[in-house]
Amino acid sequence: MLADSGPQQSGFLVSRMAHGSEPSRGDTMNAPIDLLPRIARRPMPAAMLAALKAHFGERCSTAQAIREQHGRDESPFDVPAPDAVVFATSNDDVVALVALAQSHGVPVIPFGIGSSLEGHLLAVQGGVSVDLSRMNQVLRVNAEDLTVTVQAGVTRKQLNEALRHDGLFFPIDPGADATLGGMCATRASGTNAVRYGTMRENVLGLTVVTANGELIHTGSRARKSSAGYDLTRLFVGSEGTLGVITEITLKLYPLPEAVSAAVCHFPTIDAAVRSTIQVIQMGVPIARCELLDVHAVRAVNAHDHLGLREAPMLLMEFHGSPAGVQEQAETVQALTTDLGGEDFQWATTPEERTRLWTARHHAYFSALQTRPGCRAVTTDTCVPISRLAECINETVAEADASGIPYFIVGHVGDGNFHVGYLIDPTAPGERAEAERLNQLLVARALRLEGTCTGEHGIGLHKMGFLLDEAGAGGVALMRQIKHALDPGNIMNPGKIFTW
Repeated sequence: MLADSGPQQSGFLVSRMAHGSEPSRGDTMNAPIDLLPRIARRPMPAAMLAALKAHFGERCSTAQAIREQHGRDESPFDVPAPDAVVFATSNDDVVALVALAQSHGVPVIPFGIGSSLEGHLLAVQGGVSVDLSRMNQVLRVNAEDLTVTVQAGVTRKQLNEALRHDGLFFPIDPGADATLGGMCATRASGTNAVRYGTMRENVLGLTVVTANGELIHTGSRARKSSAGYDLTRLFVGSEGTLGVITEITLKLYPLPEAVSAAVCHFPTIDAAVRSTIQVIQMGVPIARCELLDVHAVRAVNAHDHLGLREAPMLLMEFHGSPAGVQEQAETVQALTTDLGGEDFQWATTPEERTRLWTARHHAYFSALQTRPGCRAVTTDTCVPISRLAECINETVAEADASGIPYFIVGHVGDGNFHVGYLIDPTAPGERAEAERLNQLLVARALRLEGTCTGEHGIGLHKMGFLLDEAGAGGVALMRQIKHALDPGNIMNPGKIFTW
């Protein structure tokens, strides 16, 4: 089960939440961890289950294996599985499911492929997991307008394969081959965000099933609009708590004429980060700039047999014309050399670049294999680029002093980095220590005018940290929106904030 830590502080928090009042800023250590066992699961009415079976037939499953598959993600939480799983194949399926859930007061939890890291898809109050992976059609490609409309179950790799022959691509790359619906729900970003932005900037419109079972459309294919409230941005990042996203219209980009990748090693993490800051402040339009610390490099070497030098490393990519790419790369090479960068190596062929980026995307799972049986408590802070070195240096000092195995990777071009603490799930002390380090890191990021999550979202893990960042007034306003759009609290309840 979930490890306890900070019992006096967290117990105080739970008591105040139970009486409907907000905890004060700073009273938030491990709030969701301690709160989870006290959240009552809603029993599944027999009439609801019978209605699901009648409507969906074999696409409604109560098999233990299927339910458990949909009751786990990549977070360190252990929560009972949902009561049932429904495999949706159309908007009408989702409308019918939500209408049934609304009439019976049963939670609905959207599910893509299960790659989230903060407990977004866990059925903390029971209910139905709606699997959207079969809604995987690319509906319309408008190459002239650089837009595409897809169903929510389409994955980013599937979309880019479909676009390849049009000379277009969708750049948001969170690492996992996540569904685009899930990427919208968590406002994902990833390795290309430094140049192309996040899901927030690249979603033009949505089709959403609201909590009352109504199908609505937000936005359009136009690149801008001043028409009323921006409902698209309201649902992007809502983590399934306001509705179920079923279709998305996205911006596309021409495939770059030339692409080049490079790796550069540094004597210290500080030198690597300061090189990144120099590159960004000089306005070099670098497409990707990823940091791997020595532990991450060692892990990907073992997993992917790369033979990289085991030292802090930047993995970079440049997009543009052949002349532009060469100019960018030469500028970056000169900057990194001045700051102690060594072994600057090029990867210009698609095969070489794919090998390097595949290893980067494997870093999380590669690190898990360095400590068999471990679970990762993964952080996700983002700070202004000028404060990045300070934030990482203090984080490294704390992690080294803790004695817990860890690794650091980061999209450092936009100030976002992750620490993965590799803990023994049978050792409560390790979990408590990892959460303590996580709290210190988030507090530091907020002090440096950053955020508690750059791309993973709040989910279960960061509910208390959202209060620290947004303040009681901000969270209260979010809660009012939730109450207005989902008065029965059926849409992924127990996430982002308490009801």
